[in-house]
Amino acid sequence: MVVEPKIRGFICTTAHPEGCAQNVANQVAYVKSKKEIKGTRRALIIGSSTGYGLSTRIAAAFGCGADTIGVAFERPAAGSRTATAGWYNTAAFQKLASREGFYAKSIMGDAFSDETKQKTIDLIKKDLGSVDLVVYSLAAPRRTTPDGVTYSSVIKPIGSDYTSKTIDMRTHALATASVEAATEAEIEGTIKVMGGEDWQLWIKALSDAGVLDKGAITLAYSYIGPKVTHAIYTEGTIGRAKKDVEDSANKINGMLTAICGKAYVAVNKAVVTQASSAIPAVPLYTSIVFKVMKEKGIHEDCIEQMQRMLAEKIYVSSPATDECGRLRLDDLEMRDDVQQEVSRVWDIVNDGNLSKVTDLDGYWSDFYRLFGFGVDKVDYAADVDIETEIADLV
Repeated sequence: MVVEPKIRGFICTTAHPEGCAQNVANQVAYVKSKKEIKGTRRALIIGSSTGYGLSTRIAAAFGCGADTIGVAFERPAAGSRTATAGWYNTAAFQKLASREGFYAKSIMGDAFSDETKQKTIDLIKKDLGSVDLVVYSLAAPRRTTPDGVTYSSVIKPIGSDYTSKTIDMRTHALATASVEAATEAEIEGTIKVMGGEDWQLWIKALSDAGVLDKGAITLAYSYIGPKVTHAIYTEGTIGRAKKDVEDSANKINGMLTAICGKAYVAVNKAVVTQASSAIPAVPLYTSIVFKVMKEKGIHEDCIEQMQRMLAEKIYVSSPATDECGRLRLDDLEMRDDVQQEVSRVWDIVNDGNLSKVTDLDGYWSDFYRLFGFGVDKVDYAADVDIETEIADLV
């Protein structure tokens, strides 16, 4: 069938198998164009099918030559419904990794569940023995905890309602968005879903099972962003959850003392994701910062950041962290000259100059590329087989 993008609100309900495969191939080519990284040899990526998790897996395999196990929750095609982009991404990664002679297996399941944790541990014991890198890169709307309670996350401010200009995802025009303040139950739910509790549970399970190497490193990803988004992000429910992730890193460091391991929170740069498209002000800010950083020649997407993280932030003699012990991959985004220009544009942007002072086209190009659309070298008028199998799926 011919696959076209179908947008509903900020969600694309279709994905293109060949476009996703080419997108993965492009990331692989980028990593292979860089110097080999003397880093991880056996990596576990929890949340490995899209975004930063996928790029980390690619950088680990093709940059370090690592064997990798990925954990994701994606669905295959069914009838005329395409598979999710993460399914196609995983299939493409597995194929390319196998071609290069790298071990690569994936587990499709609920990463929050004890069942998936145990299945992962069993696979590590059977095939790898142990892992030296564990990356926690989950993004989910809800989580069922071990006691059987299901929590949902929300993107809301805390304390007072929030109103900001943003980009309407349906019309691509400037709009005003308002969000009510979160309730205490919503704050708690967001922390339960997006905080660090499950990261701790994963590391405890892996540690108790004896499958962490001496000196093992574990990473979780976060974002801080500029002042214009702090009320809805850093100071909102998501920010509260990310603070919990940082607190969890400290607790995990205590768990890893016996094996001389280390837990880091990596603060990444703004990129286009399906989740971030739903946050008021963020699409507009992202469009502005893209233009500023591209003009300065310092723009990075997920793969550029993850390759740089492994090569320059983690696997170096003395990893540089900020005053809170975090790795800062947003160092270029938060440069004074970048943020000063972003603030200037934020104040003057209007319907008449939106396309001129922002990189709106670049934003939408990245959004469609998440689902395999708008990728060079792909014939979107051609029929494609949407039923793609994943090799070595556990």
